[in-house]
Amino acid sequence: MNLRPDETELVGQWIFDGQRMHGDETCQRIHHLTKHVLRELGVSEQWGGWETLFEDPSDGRLWERTYPQGHLQGGGPPMLVLISEDQAIAKYGSDVVSSEQDRHVRK
Repeated sequence: MNLRPDETELVGQWIFDGQRMHGDETCQRIHHLTKHVLRELGVSEQWGGWETLFEDPSDGRLWERTYPQGHLQGGGPPMLVLISEDQAIAKYGSDVVSSEQDRHVRK
C-alpha cells in the first residue's frame, strides 16, 4: 500500500454503483496514504485543505494532494502527485518544506 519508487501520480475516480457515487480503489489508497503513511507538511494558504503537501518518510519525496474536479460535490476525487522541492517551496513556503526536509535528513 506504500508508494513505490516508480510512482509519480495517483488519480482517484468516482464510481457510480447504480445507487450512489463512491471512490475507487485509488481514492481509498490515497486516503490511507495521507492518513497513515505520509507526513503532512502544510496546507496551501490560497486553497486551504483542497491542496495539501505531504512527505513520504521512507524516501523524503514530496507529494501534493489536490482535488482537480473541485467543481463536483464534496470536491470530487483526490489526486496525489509527486512535486519537486522547488515547486513545494514556491507554493507552501521554504519554512514548511526546509524544516521538515532538515528533520528527514537528520534521522
